[in-house]
Amino acid sequence: MSLPYVDTKPLGAADFYFAINATFRFIRERMGEETLRRYWTELGESYFAPVSANWRAGGLPAVAAYWRDFYRAEPGAVVEVQEGNDEVVLDVKTCPAITHLRGKREIVPCFCQHCGFVGETMAAKAGLTVRVEGGNGACRQVFSRADPSRPPQDLSLIREATC
Repeated sequence: MSLPYVDTKPLGAADFYFAINATFRFIRERMGEETLRRYWTELGESYFAPVSANWRAGGLPAVAAYWRDFYRAEPGAVVEVQEGNDEVVLDVKTCPAITHLRGKREIVPCFCQHCGFVGETMAAKAGLTVRVEGGNGACRQVFSRADPSRPPQDLSLIREATC
């Protein structure tokens, strides 16, 4: 398995989504959106460093393997991972986090942006990049080799999350 941790449960605990939503809300309300974005970037740099190292060593096949394993362990996820020569595409049909939060908690509107910030930081450390479109329960994430001429993520392409 390509995940940097071992878990004996077949699925993760969905209540974790409550914790990250509350964390995002706390940081945003107390310290602002820029601090929240720095927090997401630091998660990608530090917490996910083993994943980035694996991607750097294994390239796009390692990216595809990671996301297949990751979403297989996420309760309620419906995600197709398509691996090509030049990119890996995640077609998130049902986001497990948004599905679990919806109707139970007020979702931080910028919640879906965390996939862009964390993912881009993870990818950059492996010589890759990611672009996210959609959000609010379904999105498309495209991982490819980094290209300095490519503009940064357009945050307007990531929809706000709603209850």
